[in-house]
Amino acid sequence: MRKVFVTGTAGFIGYHLAQLLLDEGFVVQGFDGMTDYYDVALKRRRHAMLLQNGNFTAVEGMLEDTDLVDRTIDAFAPDVIVHLAGQAGVRYSLEQPRSYIDANVVGSFNIMEAARRNEVQHLMMASTSSVYGANTEMPYAETAKADTQLTIYAATKKASEAMGHSYAHLWNLPVTMFRFFTVYGPWGRPDMALFKFVSAILEGRPIDIYNHGEMFRDFTYVTDLVRGIRLLIDTPPVRPEDPGEIAEGDSLSPVAPWRIVNIGNSNSVRLLDFVDAIEEALGQKAIRNYMPIQKGDVPATWASADLLHGLTGYRPQTDVRDGVQAFVDWYRDYYQT
Repeated sequence: MRKVFVTGTAGFIGYHLAQLLLDEGFVVQGFDGMTDYYDVALKRRRHAMLLQNGNFTAVEGMLEDTDLVDRTIDAFAPDVIVHLAGQAGVRYSLEQPRSYIDANVVGSFNIMEAARRNEVQHLMMASTSSVYGANTEMPYAETAKADTQLTIYAATKKASEAMGHSYAHLWNLPVTMFRFFTVYGPWGRPDMALFKFVSAILEGRPIDIYNHGEMFRDFTYVTDLVRGIRLLIDTPPVRPEDPGEIAEGDSLSPVAPWRIVNIGNSNSVRLLDFVDAIEEALGQKAIRNYMPIQKGDVPATWASADLLHGLTGYRPQTDVRDGVQAFVDWYRDYYQT
């Protein structure tokens, strides 16, 4: 059985990915810091469900703890590493920038070192649509230049992409960086808009709608996202013998087995339409508090999923109304509202 080491398994995306891998018969070693960035009880509940499967084990620790990371990965001897853990959140990075350097730069370096030492078949690391920054040409394509990050969060993710490229080049380590686009769904994060909106509406509190609702996001349903990751596990990049033969639109490096892949729904949804979908799912209207755009925010994101489709034959396609309804159903069940 193939062994996959997954960081961030108590997190939203990591939990869903680990569950999918376990369902398919993989042996999964989880690693999570259980930080209090949001409700730790939710994280522990996710881990508890995963631990019901005998093929799942978990270690709690911080990515910056080099000795623990080394010992854990060396003992497990994974075939593949999927590095999802890190300090998340665009807005929190305005308040606590150092935590992003510690987790997303130092922590990612520790994972890359362990991957190199264990000669894994494929190292996969999470990046974000935020690295596109001030880019305005949409849909975002992986081959587009992305040098105008607007937050330290985005900058640390771009740094991990660059470090990943150097490791791929120096050690012939296959590295895939995937850029996520506004992931949502059951077991979602309390700091994200969908969770906050549903909670506030049910409690009769107003919701803050930034840029007066003129925001657009490529909402990606979590099960679509982890299906994309699962398929990419089997598609490690290979250093090209002739850089001139790299297909148009492929982000494969000409000098390394390294590639960036967007995983998005390829559909940019207006924030006000998103709120409408939440109201419809809840059967309850929101009290809307319209606000100016926040510092560091971008008005729109929109992914091209052509490369993902070309590599795997797969495209995320869950309609946002269906995804919102699934989240609301989970929320009502979990919180008994």
